[in-house]
Amino acid sequence: MATVPLRVSIRFAGRLVCPRYGCRPWTPRVLTADPGSPFHPTPTRVPQERFFRAGHVAPGPILPFKLADIGEGIREVVVKEWYVKEGDVVSQFDSICEVQSDKASVTITSRYAGIIRKLYHEVDSTALVGSPLVDIETDGVQEEVPQEDVVETLAVSRGGNAHQEVKGQKTLATPAVRRLAMESNVKLSEVVGTGNDGRILKEDILNFLSSQTGAILPPCSDHKEQTLSSEAAARATAPVAPLARHPSVPVEGKNGTERLKGFQKAMAKTMAAALKIPHFGYCDEVDLTKLVRLRSELKDAAEMRGVKLSYMPFFIKATSLGLLQFPILNASVDESCSNITYKAAHNIGLAMDTPQGLLVPNVKNVQALSIFEIAAELNRLQALGAMGQLGTADLTGGTFTISNIGSIGGTYTKPVILPPEVAIGALGKIQVLPRLNPWDEVVKAHIMKVSWSADHRIIDGATMCRFSNLWRSYLENPASMVLDLK
Repeated sequence: MATVPLRVSIRFAGRLVCPRYGCRPWTPRVLTADPGSPFHPTPTRVPQERFFRAGHVAPGPILPFKLADIGEGIREVVVKEWYVKEGDVVSQFDSICEVQSDKASVTITSRYAGIIRKLYHEVDSTALVGSPLVDIETDGVQEEVPQEDVVETLAVSRGGNAHQEVKGQKTLATPAVRRLAMESNVKLSEVVGTGNDGRILKEDILNFLSSQTGAILPPCSDHKEQTLSSEAAARATAPVAPLARHPSVPVEGKNGTERLKGFQKAMAKTMAAALKIPHFGYCDEVDLTKLVRLRSELKDAAEMRGVKLSYMPFFIKATSLGLLQFPILNASVDESCSNITYKAAHNIGLAMDTPQGLLVPNVKNVQALSIFEIAAELNRLQALGAMGQLGTADLTGGTFTISNIGSIGGTYTKPVILPPEVAIGALGKIQVLPRLNPWDEVVKAHIMKVSWSADHRIIDGATMCRFSNLWRSYLENPASMVLDLK
């Protein structure tokens, strides 16, 4: 009697293969009766049967994700933080990394959905525009994402978003965003995410802080009233014992050399260009006694509206009023100094000391803003600068600059013009000093020194002096600014 093979239907066997993760396919077998049974026959040739061949499906293509051109003539950036690692699964528009150019910090988002297979750069290394950032294994054909959607600027808009607390849901946020929220004492459950699938971005945290607290300025940025008590004066004039001289100690370690990059490289380039400008310097002092009194009256009202009011909004507004009378100070010249461009907008920059170094964000269209609006914008810029999140829009387009060196210390300085601007001012610290009033009586006055620098190729000394006198008159008599406000 011939042996009949027991076959299993394999019509749908090929569907049991797991192509993505390489699972073992199911294969049919030919079964015969047990050789020990009484029905065991003489072995015969099994007729040839037709089987399907099952195998592993090749993974999707691996695509290099290149650093796109982020504009402003930037050719290289420094990788500051990775949001992904090898093996992570990403979707389109998910954050890949944060990079810093010589103009701003930006977040790079993914153009593809897939699995991260390779990171090309370490943290703090330099990446060139057009070079690969990561390799991404994709599922197949990917929809091409426009280049302009790849880079997400970190500048935060002034408009506030409505926030609501979301409970019972998992909060999506990168470790960097969670750290920022923890340092800012913000609950992620109270922030509405605007990223993909409700992911909370850094912008959402900053917008939340701005709407809840008015983005209060760091204490170091405000001009404080300088009062010298008799006790402090006695300590200042007391003789100081000379320090004992210690024997020299051998220096341990090695000298280190690192390449200039990011904002440091930009500052070196800008200062080298500034040396080509013939600077004209002018210094004066301003009696801010009336302004100190006015600011103390308005300070509480501003804080009730969520804004911290310093002296700087008054200085900036007085500058704008002066530029209306002397528009050549709000101009720029080309490299050959053959053409002058008069700027209609008063985009007044504020030199700011940040963890990334010297940055100069600017307040746009000061000529159309009130002092309160200027204060609110300064609060926002200071908060972003302290966290290293100033965007390109905040750092470009300036027409005039003020350096608030007095918030750190010092009275006079020699500010350096930022090309293509043609003038800059530097403010010293406010001191309480004795002065004579109109009746020859000695009174205490709040005195601040101011130092100006102008491009002497197009601005003469008389123009700079008249502008400074007008600026000083606005601040010594703040009520006079009301006559020229629009």
